[in-house]
Parts: sequence; C-alpha cells; structure tokens
Amino acid sequence: MVERAIEKYGAPVYVRHEIVHNRHVVEGLEAQGAVFVEELSEIEDSSRPVIFSAHGVPKAVPADAESRGMFYLDATCPLVSKVHVEANRHFDEGRHILMIGHEGHPEVEGTLGQLPDGAITLVETVEDAQRVTPPEPDKLAYVTQTTLSLDDTVEIVNALTRRFPAIRGPHKNDICYATTNRQAAVKAIAEGCDMMFVVGAPNSSNSVRLVEVAEKAGCPKAQLVQKSGDVDWTALEAAVADKIAPFCIGLTAGASAPESLVQGLIDEARKRFTVQVEEVTVSSEDVIFKLPRALIA
Repeated sequence: MVERAIEKYGAPVYVRHEIVHNRHVVEGLEAQGAVFVEELSEIEDSSRPVIFSAHGVPKAVPADAESRGMFYLDATCPLVSKVHVEANRHFDEGRHILMIGHEGHPEVEGTLGQLPDGAITLVETVEDAQRVTPPEPDKLAYVTQTTLSLDDTVEIVNALTRRFPAIRGPHKNDICYATTNRQAAVKAIAEGCDMMFVVGAPNSSNSVRLVEVAEKAGCPKAQLVQKSGDVDWTALEAAVADKIAPFCIGLTAGASAPESLVQGLIDEARKRFTVQVEEVTVSSEDVIFKLPRALIA
C-alpha cells in the first residue's frame, strides 16, 4: 500500500507508526519517499496522503485526520480489524472485554481505542488472569492480540475460563495464521537444532515470540537477529568446530521480515561453512489481501 501510494500520489507519503515492525522494510520505504511519524500532528503538509500502519489505530486517529482535512488510507491488517469487530460486537451486547496482549504494543493500543475507556481490561499473563476483577463476571468476553505465542495464550484462556465459565471467546482463533504457522514450523525443528536464528526486529512481537517458542520446544539456544551482520560469526565458528557431528542451525523469520534477509544470512553462512539447506514445511499460505479502491485505479 505504501509503495503503491508513492507511485500514485508521489512523495512524500506519510505513515503513522512503522508500517510493519522491520527496519529493513521501513528504511526501504523511506528511500522511496515515505515519511514515518508517530502522531498526525507531526505532519507538516496536511494535503499529502497519510497511511495508518498494519497494527491498527484507535478510533480517535481517523477522526483526528478528518478534522485536519487529511486524505488517509487504512492499512490495518484485516485480521486485526476482525478483532476490532469482535470487540465492538461484545460491547454492543453488554459484555466487558478482557484483551490478552502486551501493554504498549500498537496493536493493543489500537484495539483498546476502539471502545470507551474502561470497556476493555488488558490481561498479559496467567497471573493477571487469576487476579483480574471484571465489573460483571457473568457478562464477559475475551479477544487477543494477533501476534502472541499460541501456547501462552491457551494457558491464559484456560485460566480465564476456569474462573469465568460463561466467558465468550472469538468464533475463530484471533492469532494470525502467519504467526501460528511460523510457531508450528519452529516446533517441528527445534529439538533437532543446535541453535536457531530468528530474523526479525526486537519490537516485532511475533518475532520475539518465535525465540521463546524455539527455546520452549527444546532448542538449546535461540537468538533474534535483524540481519546477517548481527550474527557473532566468530562464536558460531567456534561452536561448529567443537562439534564432531554436523552442526544444525534452525532458521526462521518474523512475519514482516523480507525473504532477502533470510537469504542474506544463508549466503553469509556459505562463506564460512559447507552449508546444506533443508526446508521444512508445515503449511502453505495462500491468503491475499486486496488493496483499497483508492489505490487500484
């Protein structure tokens, strides 16, 4: 959407918050003419298009854009929009909502901002679930951030349902298919790996979760790296030299990490080692999201 907007409307095109949590992607878009801001008040030329990030925004943000006479495009991921719709439906039906997610994450802020203050209570951990005191325990529902660890989320949901048997959940799991597929792939290879690299940004929730999933699934060491240059190749060479049998490195990436970064890490490994690549596939993704009408013509 950002690339198409620059192509259609010219530069600059403003983007509220990082379009996705990956500096390689953001810097590439900046080079094309995108300007990233945290608030609409930072935009110097209100006649230029502004795009809302994939994480979603509170309802107050589009309202602010309209009051400023801005032309905006909403790049909220449809899977995040689904959570917004669910939250509004539960609110309309008189339920208090518990949101499972991480405080301060832009997706969580966007969902909390869909409803009046106090309508949603954030639950981050099992401990939170065990002590939360909603206003009407018999009229509850829950939604989740889309980029969480599936296993951790199940534990929190189980804690909530034990305390509040009548709590309503989503018709379909809120966690993004790209997140669950990657976590399943990591679980499939973790025990057989001597270590694992997850290519992704430190502020990418789904990337950080992949590191946690790898270690919980039996990988001795998992590390988040943004690019091949973040790898301590000297330490890796020493670890490989210490092992008589072939050294197995697991490699995966966060949902917003470009394939070029993954291939770049493999290319750097080939400069130092004899590398044999084995791809492990647990599922195939064929979901396509349509562009908004304003960018199709």
